[in-house]
Amino acid sequence: MAPPIILINCKVYAEGIGPRAHEIAEAAEMVAEESGAIIGVAPVFTEIHPISHHYEVPVYAQHIDAVAPGAHTGHVIAAAVRLAGARGTLINHSERRLTLADIEGALRAARGSHLETVICTNNEATTAAAAVLGPDYVAIEPPELIGSGISVAKADPEIIRRSVAAARKVNPEVKVLTGAGIQSGECLKTAIELGTAGVLLASSVVKAPDPAAVLRDLVSLL
Repeated sequence: MAPPIILINCKVYAEGIGPRAHEIAEAAEMVAEESGAIIGVAPVFTEIHPISHHYEVPVYAQHIDAVAPGAHTGHVIAAAVRLAGARGTLINHSERRLTLADIEGALRAARGSHLETVICTNNEATTAAAAVLGPDYVAIEPPELIGSGISVAKADPEIIRRSVAAARKVNPEVKVLTGAGIQSGECLKTAIELGTAGVLLASSVVKAPDPAAVLRDLVSLL
């Protein structure tokens, strides 16, 4: 069986910037080595280069724009994050919603720069629609549970089950992640049992006084 995936979205939390970003990456590297899990980090853009060069962890951008290099100002382009050391990118996170056209454009840009893609969705219908586009991963996150401290794995496990089924029906090659309120080993265990490849989480690790302790708890029941 493939090792579970834990993807930490640092968002733009103060706790995920500067030295703390490196503490999170170091914890991810250490616990991944201990457990065999794949633990990736999606830091703020300015941390992509240093983290990717100092730690043996998969690094993801939090967003890319559907634009090619050229006369554009203030955009995040796939080629730049790839050169900075990113392995992949989130697309359409609930805090960075895109139009369907922009999702498709960002996906094309990511593929052109050889970036793995994680399209974020909010229910089984959008999960199915995203899976049709053929990303590497679809991450189902009910927005009302994001940052709530209430785990989707406990509050609404059926949305995970239905989303996995919906994605597999249209594209069996797409892996499914789940997120929103993920915080413990029980959450990850339930997510895996419901058919996902792993979890996407943020505050439970990023805001923790000891990120390594939280990550060790997450992998404790594998």
